[in-house]
Amino acid sequence: MELLNTVISWLMKKRIHQIELFLKYPHEVQHEWFKKLLQTARDTEWGQAYEFKSIHSPEIFRERIPVREYDDFKPSIDRLKRGEQNILWPTDIKWFAKSSGTTADKSKFIPVSEEALEECHFKGGKDLLSIYCNNHPETNLFAGKSIGMGGTHQIVEGSNESMYYQGDLSAILMQNLPFWVEFLRTPNLSIALMDEWESKIDKMAAATIQHDVTNISGVPSWTLLLFRRILDITGKEHLLEVWPNFELFIHGGVSFKPYREQFRRILPSRGMHYLETYNASEGFFAIQDRDSVSDMLLMLDYGIYYEFIPVDDLGSESPKAIALEEVKPEVNYAMVISTNAGLWRYLVGDTVQFTSINPYRIRITGRTRSFINAFGEEIIVDNADQALSIACERCNCQVIDYTAAPVYMEGSSRGAHEWLIEFEEPPQEMAYFTEILDNALKSLNSDYEAKRYHNLMLAAPIIRVMPRHTFYKWLKSKGKLGGQHKVPRLFNDRKYVDEILQMIS
Repeated sequence: MELLNTVISWLMKKRIHQIELFLKYPHEVQHEWFKKLLQTARDTEWGQAYEFKSIHSPEIFRERIPVREYDDFKPSIDRLKRGEQNILWPTDIKWFAKSSGTTADKSKFIPVSEEALEECHFKGGKDLLSIYCNNHPETNLFAGKSIGMGGTHQIVEGSNESMYYQGDLSAILMQNLPFWVEFLRTPNLSIALMDEWESKIDKMAAATIQHDVTNISGVPSWTLLLFRRILDITGKEHLLEVWPNFELFIHGGVSFKPYREQFRRILPSRGMHYLETYNASEGFFAIQDRDSVSDMLLMLDYGIYYEFIPVDDLGSESPKAIALEEVKPEVNYAMVISTNAGLWRYLVGDTVQFTSINPYRIRITGRTRSFINAFGEEIIVDNADQALSIACERCNCQVIDYTAAPVYMEGSSRGAHEWLIEFEEPPQEMAYFTEILDNALKSLNSDYEAKRYHNLMLAAPIIRVMPRHTFYKWLKSKGKLGGQHKVPRLFNDRKYVDEILQMIS
């Protein structure tokens, strides 16, 4: 295994010079992909409708094709699922990544082409390992096994005797990985792709403790569930007693801040590393390339052409998107993508800020529809995560999960924000925790601070401590157990908060 580790580590490092190429020439690389995408799709139904052949510049592209959201693509995607092809992209599309999102009940089905698998998602996976091996030449990552917290998938019969596959992106990737990868991962696919998550966690725990696991990738909340089950079975105090060579957790999907301290306690090693990725159903976008900083390098050669809309402009009648070379640091942008799976000027729904433009690095700040702005306070997920992290550090407590929503004004009463928080370790003094959280939000968001001035419009936050496993039970009640499903952090109405409160009452 040591020889295998040496060989694979060397192969992974070879990709670094290609990464350096797009770091040196970011705009040229993006423009090449812009031309290649339009050229490839020019004879598709959409390519003919919008005359891709005559689009010779990004300016014409923006003028001719409107920014769209999922519902605008849904009729075309439904036709693809019925077996029609050459609509959005010229190669056959038979995979659809199911995404529940965090702001809507119905699922989205994102088309996944062969090119998206190979040139985007798999390339991203190779690159994150290349970056890690380059940063840590002493790694023994490949001397042991890897765990992927896979989702589920289904085979669906369409019309005209056609079949397609739909499921979590992680399941689609696992189903299409090269055969040799199976030698490096655990558990086997029959367990990793199980539908029923409670049984799946038990079987994953029982199977993986038999191996020397060095790394895992997954959403933090579900990964912690697996870790705790392993400790229950083995009777060990922490995970390094089970896997002494464990060194890397690859995470994404939600902010890691509320979970960081829990991972440190369950993996008490100075040699432990955490690597964040931005890998969505729509594409693999960014990778954390530095240990000490939690921002991520925007990957520019994955068959995706990027545009960005300032969040402040989203509410306008015709929001204007700008190219990569026009972005500025520390401005909140909504991301717009055109991809090698046929999503044309698609509004992803995430908001990002650039922490650097040489090279282009980003951090995720929230969702275009995941915020609280009932009173002009414009609290985004990034504000909430940072404020909770500050409050937990000051109060020596840990948060498992949370959601928040407005309490609207009635009569002479003031508005407020109501937080439902499930703690791993609750604060000793809730009043002090509330005060720290409130003050942290004020320091992070001037609009919130203004609305809280002298309690004129907004009263102090209302914190409700949830019983253990509340959010797990709520997700289960909605049939949303699994790594692709997340608790909605912030919402501008009380739908989810009232559902949860009703459930526990």
